[in-house]
Amino acid sequence: MATLIEIMDSSAGGIVLDHDVDVLMRDGARLKANVFRPEQNGQYPVLMTFGPYSKDIHFSTHRLESWESMTSDNPAILENSSGKWMVFETPDPEVWVPHGYIVIRVDSRGAAKSPGMLDPNSPAEFSDFHDAIEWAGVQPWCNGKVGLLGISYYACGQWMVAALRPPHLAAILPWQGTCDFYRGRTRQGGIFCDGFIGLWWNRIVEARQHGNPECTHTDMITGAPITGPERLGADQLAANRADYIGNILAHPLNDAWYQARSGDLSQIDIPALVVANWGGLGLHLRGTIRGFMDIASKDKWLKVQAGSYFATFFDPASVALQRKFLDRYLKDIDNGWEDEPRVEVMVRASDDTVKRIVRGSQWPLPETDWRQLYLDASDCSLKWEPPGDAAALSYQATGQGVSFASGPLAADTELAGPIKARLCVASDVEDMDLFVTLRVFGADGKEATFFASDEAQMPVSQGWLRVTQRKLDPGRSTEFQPFHSHDERQLLAAGEVYEVDVEVWPTSIALPAGGRLELLIAGRDFERPGATGPRKGSGPFTHNSPSDRPPERHSGNHTIHAGGEHRSYLLLPFLPPD
Repeated sequence: MATLIEIMDSSAGGIVLDHDVDVLMRDGARLKANVFRPEQNGQYPVLMTFGPYSKDIHFSTHRLESWESMTSDNPAILENSSGKWMVFETPDPEVWVPHGYIVIRVDSRGAAKSPGMLDPNSPAEFSDFHDAIEWAGVQPWCNGKVGLLGISYYACGQWMVAALRPPHLAAILPWQGTCDFYRGRTRQGGIFCDGFIGLWWNRIVEARQHGNPECTHTDMITGAPITGPERLGADQLAANRADYIGNILAHPLNDAWYQARSGDLSQIDIPALVVANWGGLGLHLRGTIRGFMDIASKDKWLKVQAGSYFATFFDPASVALQRKFLDRYLKDIDNGWEDEPRVEVMVRASDDTVKRIVRGSQWPLPETDWRQLYLDASDCSLKWEPPGDAAALSYQATGQGVSFASGPLAADTELAGPIKARLCVASDVEDMDLFVTLRVFGADGKEATFFASDEAQMPVSQGWLRVTQRKLDPGRSTEFQPFHSHDERQLLAAGEVYEVDVEVWPTSIALPAGGRLELLIAGRDFERPGATGPRKGSGPFTHNSPSDRPPERHSGNHTIHAGGEHRSYLLLPFLPPD
C-alpha cells in the first residue's frame, strides 16, 4: 500500500511523497513507483524515469565514489537541495517540485519493488514504460503532459519509448544515453563489450532483482529491503529473469532481436533536448549524438559537454537549462527557448578544461574543414600528403599494435566532430578486430588525457571494428562517418588486402602549435603503457570474451598497408580559427 510522506515544508509550499504507488500495466501487472509532488493541489507536468536500479537507493549508496567527487568538486549542487532524495541518474525532486513539477520514479518489471519478469532493454520493458507514461498522464494531479529526463539508462529508454509515441509524452531530454543497443551499448564495432556488460548485469541489475534475498541494500525511506517483501529461491529467480548476457552472445549480428531493442528514431517527432558528453567514450557518446541526428523532430537541440556528466546533470546551470526547455514544452511558457542555438559544442583544451564553446545550426558543425592525414607504413608517420611508395607494417593481434605519429603541428589546431579511419588491412586468419586509438601530445611530449565517467585518463578518442562486419549501409554512411550494417559476416582470405572504414567516435580538442597526433592500431583493447589497476586507459569498456573472440580466430598476424595505391588515412574535423 502506498504511503504519504511529507519530505519538505516551506512558506512556498511543501513537497509530499507518495511512496510505493501501484502503476497499472495493460496486462494487469502492477509496478511500484515513487511520486514526488507539490503539497498544494493542482495539475502539474510530470517528469518520469523508468528502470532497474531501484527508486529507493540513494545516489551515495549506489555509487559512493561518484557522489563524493560530485559533491566535493561541485558544492553548488547542494546549495539549493539537501540531497537527501537524490537517486543515481534521475532528477532531484527538491529542485523540481517547488517549480511546479511532479517527479516520478518507477521500478521496471522484475526489478527492486516491482514483481515480474526482469528483462531490461526489451520490447516488453518499453511497452511497460509506455503504459507508465499513460498512467501518469491521466492522474488528477497531472496537466496531461509527461516529459522524460534522466542520465544513461534513464536516457537510453527515452529513445525507445518515444518511438512508441505514447499520447501523453510531450518532450524528451536524454542526458548522455545511446540510442543504439548494438553499436553503442553492447557491441562497439560489432565486438562484444564483456567488461562493461558483465559488471553492469552481475553487480547491479541481477543483484537487485525483485525477491532476491541476497541483496543487502535497504530502502532509504523505510529501511526495508529494496527488493520487496518476497524471498525467492535461486530457481525461481532464474525463471523470473532473461538470460541477458547469453542473449547478447547468441545474437552476434544486428538482427531482428537487436533491432527490437533500438527505437525507430523516425517515429520521434516531439521536442527533444539532447545532451551528450565527451566523457562518454566507449558507451553513450556516439549513440547520443546519433539519436539527435536521426530523430524526426523539427524542434530538436544538441549540447555536447565536457567533464563528469553526473555533475553537469545536477549543476544549477544545467538544471536551469533543463527547466527552460521543459517549461516551454510541458507548461507552454513562451520563454524564448526557440532562440537557443540548435547545436552547442564545448571544445576541450589539452588540460581537460573547456577552451571555448562553438555554436552552429547542425551536426557536424557547418564550418568543419575536413582534412586527411595519411598513414605511411615505411616510417610509422602521419603525413598531410599521401606517400608515394607502397609499404606494409605487421603486428600480432595479441600484442601492442603499431603507432603512426604526425610531426609537430605548425599552428594552433582545433578539432570537433566525427572522425574516420580508412585502413587497408590484411590478416593471415579469417577474422580481424581493429582497435583504433587517437592520442594527442603537447609540444612537451606529455599526452593529453581526459576524465570520463569510468576512466580517469581516457585518450582523445577510440574506434572499433570487426573487419568481417565491414559492410557499410550506403543510405546512412557519409564521407565523414561510416555506418556499418552489421547484418552479415564476410570472412577474410589470408593475405588479401581489404579497404575498411572505421568509425572513430566524435571528439573535440584544442592543441597548441608544436603538439602532435598519434594513431594506434591494435588487435586488442588500448592500455596505457605502465598503467596498473582495473582502469588502464579504456575504463571498463573492454572486449575479452573468449566466446566472442575465440583465440583461433583473433590471434593472427595483421598487416597495415599504407603508401602507393593503398591510401590509408585519418579524416579529421578541423575548426576554423577562433
